[in-house]
Amino acid sequence: MSTYADRLKALRDQLKADRLDGFVVPLTDEHMSEYVGSYAQRLAWLTGFKGSAGSAVVLPEEAAIFTDGRYTLQVRSQVDGANWSYESVPETSIADWLSEHSPEGARIGYDPWLHTRDWVKKAKESLAERGAELVPVKTNPIDRVWSDKPAASKAKLAVQKDEYTGRSGAEKRQEIGDWLGQNKADAAVLSALDSIAWAFNVRGEDVSRTPVALAYAIVNADGTADLFVAGEKIDADIRQHLGNGVRLHERDDFEGALTEYKGKTVIVDPERAVAAIFEGLEKAGAKIIALRDPTILPKAVKNPVEIAGQKAAQARDGAVISRFLRWIDEEAPKGDVDELKASDHLEALRRESPLLRDLSFDSISGAGPNGAIVHYKSSDETNRKLEQGSLYLIDSGGQYLDGTTDITRTVPIGEPTAEMRDRFTRVLQGHIAIATAIFPKGVRGSQLDSFARRPLWEAGLDYAHGTGHGVGSFLSVHEGPQRIAPVGSSQAGGDEPLVAGMILSNEPGYYKAHEYGIRIENLVLVVERPVDGAEKETLGFETLTFAPIDRRLVEVAMLSPAERKWLDDYHAQVLAKIAPQLAGADKTWLEEACAPL
Repeated sequence: MSTYADRLKALRDQLKADRLDGFVVPLTDEHMSEYVGSYAQRLAWLTGFKGSAGSAVVLPEEAAIFTDGRYTLQVRSQVDGANWSYESVPETSIADWLSEHSPEGARIGYDPWLHTRDWVKKAKESLAERGAELVPVKTNPIDRVWSDKPAASKAKLAVQKDEYTGRSGAEKRQEIGDWLGQNKADAAVLSALDSIAWAFNVRGEDVSRTPVALAYAIVNADGTADLFVAGEKIDADIRQHLGNGVRLHERDDFEGALTEYKGKTVIVDPERAVAAIFEGLEKAGAKIIALRDPTILPKAVKNPVEIAGQKAAQARDGAVISRFLRWIDEEAPKGDVDELKASDHLEALRRESPLLRDLSFDSISGAGPNGAIVHYKSSDETNRKLEQGSLYLIDSGGQYLDGTTDITRTVPIGEPTAEMRDRFTRVLQGHIAIATAIFPKGVRGSQLDSFARRPLWEAGLDYAHGTGHGVGSFLSVHEGPQRIAPVGSSQAGGDEPLVAGMILSNEPGYYKAHEYGIRIENLVLVVERPVDGAEKETLGFETLTFAPIDRRLVEVAMLSPAERKWLDDYHAQVLAKIAPQLAGADKTWLEEACAPL
């Protein structure tokens, strides 16, 4: 179908044939993933929206697309307002919208493999108030009209060696088995792809930018496990790695396998497992305990081997970023550098490392007004040159065998304005406030979020995204459960207590619509930070990311002596860690970029 309007019409025709009055389209897959394979990009196919978080609802006469504050500008540039209304979450939920807009007596379809049980419950309650009902579909109606839908990836699994993980898969699964015994359960379902990758020490290529494989797993109380993955993905190395304690099955057999748990007690994560898994176990007569996936916290709290790997990856990546920033300084003033050329050059520099397996996400390469689009992705249609008098924002990262990186730098092209320097300095002050925070054990990321916002708030400014997200070890660049984000924000997870060993981003920003964007992002490690005379255990952050923060954008007079010292000390560390990896003009440039204020 040639246009998005044609696709919307085709879906409405299919819904009519299926006796449905509407359908809900989330951006996820059967594993509740944030980033999904091309086969699951139903929202993008239907609407044109290319962001990483959103949902849509289609009714016979109207349709709405739901995004959070990160995508306010992007959704309007990619999705036709003539066919779709723009709704903002969390201000407006899909359930609330449906209760107001669904025709009385309507049958609203949903795919039970793409929604959580809690979402289904709330949506049913909202529709019931309207005299409407929520109806599960056996086949997703979008799949019926998406004629050239890509097939799921056939890439083989790869072993993630113990030298990178620090612990064997068998040891991790035995720990899960012990946990099941403590909870008087027979088995736990793992459906999140990064949880499976972590528990079995395997990686895959089924999702762009995230090294996971499409699979399901059931771990049993004796430490054995059943892994459901397409047979074509398994080779002799994987079989040997998994050993006799892991029984292999086809991925398509997972739904049927749930019927075998009659009379068994099974733990399922209500946040990460789809409604269909709960329904399958309930029909089988299993007793379900709704508890968090047992890999989530152990995966988030990195062990010494993972921490060492992350530090090595960050140092390697910092050298790449430094070379890139020198290149921008030299080439952008010539007028020939655009967003795509810049991000392509950065990717080429990263790919010089034999340890790189992929980028950790599509680089956000935003020049001028495009930098104000928080999760911007440049394209041939939107590509801009890095023009004099503008700001350039580059948010990027790499998936290395020993760690996952994520860094944002903002640089001036030519002379910045006084306003740009003021805003940048306020963002820097917020960044320093997080980097230097000391807090009692038990504090949540949500309690720290306002530290980063205060300098902006004092000028009546703010930013519409969280301040920090968790990061995996050669896994998802957005890893829970920890976050630094306001309570009640659309980016949930800020209520998780921070624990030594967790890695988060520190990325306050400021965005002036249609003019420029600013963000400064480093990764930080939660560490023990003893305080003399403290009555509680105290924690703080160790910065992991090392690359210059552009001093040309700093209004030095705005900084306190402590803030100024932090930036000078940080640049001294950058020089110590990165300079030995550089030579010639790159090294000279770094020395100048890291000079004290």
